[in-house]
Amino acid sequence: MIRLQGVTRRFKSAAGERVALDDVDLNVKAGQVFGVVGRSGAGKSTLIRSINLLERPDSGRVVVDGQDMTALTPAELRAARRRIGMIFQHFNLLNAKTIAENVAFPLRLEGRLGPEVDRRVAELLERLGLAEHAKKHPAQLSGGQKQRVGIARALATGPKVLLCDEATSALDPETTEDILTLLDELNRELGLTIVLITHQMEVVRRVCDRVAVLKDGRVVEEGATADVFLHPQHPATKAMLAEGEEAFDASLAPEGGRLARLTFRGNSTYEPELSRVARSVGVDYSILSGRISRIRGEPYGQLVVAFTGGDAEKALSQLGARGVIVEGVGEAA
Repeated sequence: MIRLQGVTRRFKSAAGERVALDDVDLNVKAGQVFGVVGRSGAGKSTLIRSINLLERPDSGRVVVDGQDMTALTPAELRAARRRIGMIFQHFNLLNAKTIAENVAFPLRLEGRLGPEVDRRVAELLERLGLAEHAKKHPAQLSGGQKQRVGIARALATGPKVLLCDEATSALDPETTEDILTLLDELNRELGLTIVLITHQMEVVRRVCDRVAVLKDGRVVEEGATADVFLHPQHPATKAMLAEGEEAFDASLAPEGGRLARLTFRGNSTYEPELSRVARSVGVDYSILSGRISRIRGEPYGQLVVAFTGGDAEKALSQLGARGVIVEGVGEAA
């Protein structure tokens, strides 16, 4: 659905030239929720605004639904943008207009007639739980309600693609979960292709099928969300995932212990594989850290374990044979 090929974007200022995007290649499949994460200044906003050409690349191609956006005339580009919805961090609503008028705005820009517009607006407000707020103005709504209005407006013209520019960064945790649930439902029910940029790793963990990590305008890591989160390869990814989590201190492990990180995915997350293997091999173990959670609905568990006594290597081999992913940790690795 979306293909970026060699996309580069530079900005010039009195301080000199800055490269916001540096030869970026990305492919987003139809119906996918694709996350882009990175620090402030990594190039995330420039990337997402390049998809609908709000930022025109200095070089490279942007292809959306088979159409080369960079080759379109101004009129053709305006038409193409109607198939790409966009929601923003700070909502970007028209404060002087009612909620219904905000949602109707892109339809009226297309020249659609009153009855058709009214039907579409009513349908969207009902779907997003905003029907009772149709005659209110943005200042009368909460942050979560404003973002729902932004989503309704973005969906008004029936787009195939929805771009989310830090859509939950201005919201509290409970409201963020509410908006993410809504985006997940829209993706599954409408088949929307969603590109979501954020610095919130939990947002990606919650809704994204695939993720790319940006650093200094370059994609430094990309893959299925579960693979990137559970087995990060690039230092930038590891650093972002480590934030908010207590670092494991290998020096606190039992002396002479064989340290390993064990990753369980899917149904095996709830199976007592570790205790079964420990009993069969005759090895002792201590769980030094761990957690159980979900990535895009798939359960997973990660434990850092110290094996002492018995044949630790045999235990690790048997765990691997049972589908547990085994990795070395710290000095003992």
